[in-house]
Amino acid sequence: MVIPLILDCDPGHDDAMAILLAVADPAVDLLAVTTVAGNQTVDKCTLNARRVLSLAGVSSVPVAQGAAVPLARPLRIADDVHGGTGLDGPVFAGEPAVPLSAYSAHDVLVDVLRTGPATVVATGALTNVARLLIDEPDVASNITEIVWMGGSTERGNIAPLAEANAYVDPEAADVVVRSGVPFTMCGLNVTHQALVTEEVLARFERIGTPLARVCAEWMTFFASTYRELFGFAAPPLHDPVAVARVIDPAVVGCVDANLVIETRGEWTAGATVVDLDGYTGRPPNAKVAVSLDQQAFWDRMVGAVAALG
Repeated sequence: MVIPLILDCDPGHDDAMAILLAVADPAVDLLAVTTVAGNQTVDKCTLNARRVLSLAGVSSVPVAQGAAVPLARPLRIADDVHGGTGLDGPVFAGEPAVPLSAYSAHDVLVDVLRTGPATVVATGALTNVARLLIDEPDVASNITEIVWMGGSTERGNIAPLAEANAYVDPEAADVVVRSGVPFTMCGLNVTHQALVTEEVLARFERIGTPLARVCAEWMTFFASTYRELFGFAAPPLHDPVAVARVIDPAVVGCVDANLVIETRGEWTAGATVVDLDGYTGRPPNAKVAVSLDQQAFWDRMVGAVAALG
């Protein structure tokens, strides 16, 4: 059965690849792309989402702009990782073919969910999703599951204990985790297993299409910033892991655990506190990703780009 899917994102190089996977893989039906500020300002993230869909030759998926700022904090963008456009690398000229929806992300989320159940994959800050849960609880009850690329069971990547998507809006993450909607967290501990090695880049280059070449350029730029900032020999392609979890749960292994979001810590705001060993006695409230079938993941990702031609 094909899974109806909404992708809420902040493109971003890895978000761009997540869009392509969601568009091309036959296991999911991408109903809408909504954007949120995070990797860059929301207007740049929205433009990037439109560019990605235009490159993929997809015009039937609406792109709607969402929250420009977090629920309660100033916005911190990741231009040190993703560059001034949020999608640095290839140079794009002119307006993308895919238009911006006349409706807000909030309105599009409401309209899509009113038509029936759907899975929400979020690969940025959870601001849009939290606002939906707060303002439209009846409509939000049609969310089958929220699968989030964010957090970590271990260290962070923007603060010692905070991953960037959690750090940008921990209050929103807290709302979503407490909501009771089925929730899966694909954090750094598993996305750091999705490394864009030279072998992986070669697979994309062998496809030989203009889209595949752009993907290789995106990942090459992303590799350069990860090498400079974090010392990675190969960058992790975070966001498509969350889409892959929906496409085939066997690709991303999860465990049930209690998850809480730190919102008040002086040094730990945005930390995703995962009780893997039952120390707290609190019941599990989330599925937490712990393993990745790397071969199956890259087969899906490369196959998606090849299928788009």
